[in-house]
Amino acid sequence: MQVTTIGIDLAKTVFQVHAVDADGATVVRKRLRRAEVLSFVSGLEPCLIGMEACATSHYWGRELAKFGHTVKLMPPAYVKPYVKRGKNDATDAEAICEAVSRPNMRFVPVKSADQQAVLMLHRTRALLIRQQTMLANAFRAHLAEFGIVVAQGIRHVRALIEKVFGEDTVDLPALARTALRPLVAQLMELRLQIKTIEKELLAWHRTSQQSRRLETIPGVGFITATAIAATVTDPSHFRSGREFSAWLGLTPRQNSSGGKDRLGRVSKMGNGYLRSLIVVGATAMIRYAREKGPVSARWINALLEKKPARLVSVAVANKTARIAWALLVRKEDYRVPVPVAA
Repeated sequence: MQVTTIGIDLAKTVFQVHAVDADGATVVRKRLRRAEVLSFVSGLEPCLIGMEACATSHYWGRELAKFGHTVKLMPPAYVKPYVKRGKNDATDAEAICEAVSRPNMRFVPVKSADQQAVLMLHRTRALLIRQQTMLANAFRAHLAEFGIVVAQGIRHVRALIEKVFGEDTVDLPALARTALRPLVAQLMELRLQIKTIEKELLAWHRTSQQSRRLETIPGVGFITATAIAATVTDPSHFRSGREFSAWLGLTPRQNSSGGKDRLGRVSKMGNGYLRSLIVVGATAMIRYAREKGPVSARWINALLEKKPARLVSVAVANKTARIAWALLVRKEDYRVPVPVAA
């Protein structure tokens, strides 16, 4: 078999393979069990292998590349137009095989195991923070039934805990304290686990040159820097900073036709986790600009005079994303702009 291009529809147990030769004729169309994939690919000459980008695709991309094959991952949304009528594994594999050979197709770089591990830390931290928020809300809601209320925010929960279980305790039934103790114990344990994960991220951040370079951007801390460095394997896949910002969902949605440009709200397409981190950093920059008002914050303050704060935070996040792309491509640190004399 003179196989030149292979499309693999990934699954948990049963994989579908569709292979074509140099003329585009189908030479292989078969189902493989998980244990048979590597043995099948190892018996072929180096060729182009296409797969949809998903949770396990990066692992398979690294494993298949060890046999000398060129592995390319594609967003599933870009493969969908090549699916013919009907939906099954064989049709999906054929569509993947067709899409990977298109010259204008966009591909997803294969992540290393180290990058996947760092992103796993981020996902675990995000899950623990959600659980912490759930427990804190339940703790506050239970105490509100007895008229015990504090200001909003996770930082005020500790004061609430001391008010209930401290020396100067409030008037609360013993059974209520018994019900609240497991919530407090879980809150304390979650906080320790979150701190442990953040220490691991900080240690990796100090060993990554890209992450340390990104931290020089205003509004970007080591959490955001490590997330960007681990997610963006090759920044040259984006043609410009605006394309990178659009990938994060920070650019307006277009509905243009007939030479008329119509821009709507931000698309919110792409990586929602990175987008939220950058927007939170932009919100902190707005608060800093309002309080101290440095020379570099004139642009932000000028926007705040005309636009709502939330809209300005997205605009600042858009600018931050473009700066991040420029630093990654040029391999430079952020330079504070020098104000021009009037």
